[in-house]
Amino acid sequence: MRNSIKFIKLLLILIFSVISAYSQTLNLNLDEAINLALENNREILTADLDVKKANAAVREAYGYALPSVDFSASFTHFLQKPVMFFPDFEALLGNSVYGILFNEKLLPRDNSKFKSMQFTKQSFALANSFSTKAQVSQILFNSTVLEGIGASSIYLQLAKENVFNKASQTILNVKKAFYGALLTKEMAAIMEASLINAQNNLNNIKALKKQGIISEYDSLQVEVMVENLKPLVLQLNNAYKTSLDALKLAIGIDPKTEIVINGMIEYNEQQINDIENLIQTAYKNNLTLKTLELKKKVDEAFVNVERSSLYPSLYAFGSFEFAGSSDKLNFDTYNSSVVGIGLSINLFQGNRTNQKIEQSKVTVNQTEMTINSMKDVISFQLRTTYNDLNRIKTLIESQKSNVALADKAYQISLVRYKEGTGTQLEIQNSELALRQAKTNLLQSLYDYNIAMIEIDNLIGNVNKAYLTKFESKWKNY
Repeated sequence: MRNSIKFIKLLLILIFSVISAYSQTLNLNLDEAINLALENNREILTADLDVKKANAAVREAYGYALPSVDFSASFTHFLQKPVMFFPDFEALLGNSVYGILFNEKLLPRDNSKFKSMQFTKQSFALANSFSTKAQVSQILFNSTVLEGIGASSIYLQLAKENVFNKASQTILNVKKAFYGALLTKEMAAIMEASLINAQNNLNNIKALKKQGIISEYDSLQVEVMVENLKPLVLQLNNAYKTSLDALKLAIGIDPKTEIVINGMIEYNEQQINDIENLIQTAYKNNLTLKTLELKKKVDEAFVNVERSSLYPSLYAFGSFEFAGSSDKLNFDTYNSSVVGIGLSINLFQGNRTNQKIEQSKVTVNQTEMTINSMKDVISFQLRTTYNDLNRIKTLIESQKSNVALADKAYQISLVRYKEGTGTQLEIQNSELALRQAKTNLLQSLYDYNIAMIEIDNLIGNVNKAYLTKFESKWKNY
């Protein structure tokens, strides 16, 4: 019985542990959300594998410049020996001797002494043979190998820059999703505050109604206002949940994970005076442009690789062979060795090499056109965002004053109603104006932060701490 109770307790502990593990809420600020996304984003993980692959390609390219050592061994046994047909040398020799003797009159001619010529089968192979051979070769000059080493090194740089580019895009997406969630969260808070104000007002109205101070019409007005606010609160709370789901997707975590975001939409004004300098900075530091420029270098390197096949190749070689053969496995062995230098050059390939070079040049031109198009897009986006930024700054300053005025008007409407000189319509209108002013200011603050996030992304302004973690990881590849 005691053992059964202990087992049940243990089982309950395990169950509660599992439940608490699954129900654990993840608290995130913006920096934590970005770091989590950089670890989980599949595009970054895929690009990081390209870096690993490029490292292996560099080592492979250097391997072509190192000596090549080959060893081979073989053993053969003839089940049936090969044969060759040869003239009957015995008959040939006999006929020659008799022919001389007869011609010199040393013997009387007797044609019966001559034998007819036949072919006999002869085998010159031994039943068993073996051979072992070691060969060393070393490239002394090969332009393709040298160009390949350079191309692979540039490709490695391209793979690393692509990871940074993917990380930058991920950071942009997470920031937008995080601020989107903050926006809906704070808008929901504004609406909930309006609902609380309306409910407090309704409670006051009901108390005054019991005393017969106000009419039923005013009470009904406030009650309708409260009921109208409730679905708006629910709508914004649902929007907040949806924005959290979008943030989970950007981070790359399980949609079932419960998260709570920490932070506020703040206004930290940054001075951006010269749009032309901003554009030039983007041309220099934009990570997408950097990736394309490195791709162009890789394309140019492949042009050189294709062209290098037209140049001669010089190599040295040496080999040592140990072999033997016999019929009874008592081998007679011998050694042989050789060293030399080889030169090879292609004289004609049906113009294939020149056409490959032309194809590679076209690829370079295509990449260059893509770079120019990207520069135009970046310039357009920066100018558009810059103009919006100036507009948003002006709105923020005026909306701050507007919120203060709307709040003052709302407080005055409450006092006027308590003193009997105001109406519920004034309270409702002033409360609506206050809510709208707060919403407009919050929207402008959100627009300002998003604009600055987009500008930072366009000019390649990424926190280096987010990128150094990849560099330390690549040291192990």
